[in-house]
Amino acid sequence: MSRKKVLFLCTGNSCRSQMAEAIVNARLGDEWVAYSAGTDPSGCVHPKAIQALAEIGIEHEGRSKNAQAYLDMPLDLVITVCDDADQNCPYWLGEGKRVHMGYPDPAEAAGAEEEIMAVFRAVRDDISRQIPAFLESWSPDESPN
Repeated sequence: MSRKKVLFLCTGNSCRSQMAEAIVNARLGDEWVAYSAGTDPSGCVHPKAIQALAEIGIEHEGRSKNAQAYLDMPLDLVITVCDDADQNCPYWLGEGKRVHMGYPDPAEAAGAEEEIMAVFRAVRDDISRQIPAFLESWSPDESPN
């Protein structure tokens, strides 16, 4: 049985989509292979996203990629993880098999170091709870919307 393919899409592909990709590959890797991309990639993965993942035992190197990299890849599902990506998702990507699960952008967090990391951890924890549960119950026969 081949694994299902999911693409996580956000704007910069530096935090939320990277965390979702790493969490799914670490926790659901027998059933899913996860990828991530951005509509306007930042060119880097945020170091605090990498740190937040490492705190829960997930090593992730990642690299910021453009959604165009997946133009010819057959995907089972596309999940947009920010409102901008939901509104600007390329028409060819995930047509008929796309769902939106928005999360706040931890890269916009301000304050002391620990306050900023608290935001990254909160987003990581929400992704960890919600996305694997959604994917475990998802069927390719049902409309994701």
